[in-house]
Amino acid sequence: MARAFLRHKGAVIGLLFLVALGLIAALAPLLFPFSPWDMQGAPFTPPGEDHFVLGTDSLGRDVAAGIAYGASVSMLIGVVSTLAAVGIGVLLGALAGYAGGRVDDLIMRFTEIFQTVPGFVLAIVVVAILTPSLGSIVVAIAVVSWPPVARVVRAECLSLRHREFVQAAEVLGRSHAAIICREILPNVASSVVVLASLMVATAILLESSLSFLGLGDPNLMSWGFMIGSGRSVIRLAWWMSVFPGVAIFLTVLSLNLVGEGLSDALNPRLARRRG
Repeated sequence: MARAFLRHKGAVIGLLFLVALGLIAALAPLLFPFSPWDMQGAPFTPPGEDHFVLGTDSLGRDVAAGIAYGASVSMLIGVVSTLAAVGIGVLLGALAGYAGGRVDDLIMRFTEIFQTVPGFVLAIVVVAILTPSLGSIVVAIAVVSWPPVARVVRAECLSLRHREFVQAAEVLGRSHAAIICREILPNVASSVVVLASLMVATAILLESSLSFLGLGDPNLMSWGFMIGSGRSVIRLAWWMSVFPGVAIFLTVLSLNLVGEGLSDALNPRLARRRG
């Protein structure tokens, strides 16, 4: 699997970028030993002047520091919300696919309720009700992200529940929970891992969009907030919006490339062809 992933050049480049981004986020307090909210220079300082690599914003705050601190916020929200969504989706999808019948119908109708409402609109409503904060953003993104996971897991469980190894486990008297956890879910893991890697990118975009609209955590610097604060002066200080936008673009692109690499590596047919 590792060899198949490493042969995917785009996935390797994406992984290296994500590792570098993680290091920048982790070392942000050392690279910029001050709050990203503090004024560090004259407002609207262009990139490259007065030791400001990416310039300053309308209040004299260092744009590079904002991007570095915002990286940890975006990655944290993306990973935590994805883990929560995957947990909900796997639980409901596995229960629906394995139980079948009325249980399956009930869970799928419940899933369709969330899918009929536009995800971004639902996320705005959830954050507005819970008040903007880190926790409410994670909850909102998890709420709108779990249905695709549930459908994928359900489809896999439906195809696996009648396989010989599952029937053998039933004959041996194993509990339904043990069969789902030990026999079915390990065979579904590859699909979930690939989907999760793509969901992190979607979560980062959602968080950036919410922050752009002013629904982000007011105590945390984020890329979406930086773009939103610079949109009114885009002609005067283009760097305020461009550099955070480039950071979002490269991060989402890298996550998608890693997802494609994982898909190829975890797909037995593609792995055999390349092997």
